[in-house]
Amino acid sequence: MHSHSLSGVGVFTAPSHRPLLLLFILIASLFLGMPEALAHAVAEGDKGFIQESSGVMLLPFIYMGAKHMMTGYDHLLFLFGVIFFLYRLKDVGLYVTLFAVGHSVTLLLGVLTEVSISSYIIDAIIGFSVVYKALDNLGAFQRWFGFQPNTKVATLIFGLLHGFGLATKIQEYEISSDGLIPNLIAFNVGVEIGQLLALSAILILMGYWRRTGSFWRHAYTANVAMMSAGFLLMGYQITGLFISA
Repeated sequence: MHSHSLSGVGVFTAPSHRPLLLLFILIASLFLGMPEALAHAVAEGDKGFIQESSGVMLLPFIYMGAKHMMTGYDHLLFLFGVIFFLYRLKDVGLYVTLFAVGHSVTLLLGVLTEVSISSYIIDAIIGFSVVYKALDNLGAFQRWFGFQPNTKVATLIFGLLHGFGLATKIQEYEISSDGLIPNLIAFNVGVEIGQLLALSAILILMGYWRRTGSFWRHAYTANVAMMSAGFLLMGYQITGLFISA
């Protein structure tokens, strides 16, 4: 299956102001919750629960994993970019599986091996993954460098980075070793459940949008808006890194 992009597609007209305004309002709404809602921040109540709990607690950790993904705007932006030009459910399933495998591996291994680096650096890289996918959709790599990176490999690699970011954040809350592995697995199951729920909503909306004439007219604008959001995520995290130094 070949990756689709906007490279060489001459169907664009100057976007009207209304769709642009709606896109900027949507992006702005994603950032209203800074800093708690962005990246991999965990709500204070969940943080306290994680620190105080011990033993196997599957349902609470499944709930927290699902909640994290449903409010993880960096994950959702990346997934939005990944499926933007995927029309067959088989292709959507393949790419989402690659992302989920990468996410799961580094979430579990990162916590179990206690490998950790600055969450600001990881989250800045995750912001970059959003920028990368937007540029890929825009056909930028073909125009700039004359080649198309392997989209499957890129999705897996960024899945690994997304999971490692979450693992880094979880380690800050010192989960009890009693029941650690079952709880981590439960948390990861919750993350995947949340991902499926969010992805289903995105696919439904994309399905309606693709049936209208505005999809190709505003696909360029949507990816530029997504890229802008990725740069905002990167800037926020890099600023946090320097402030905390």
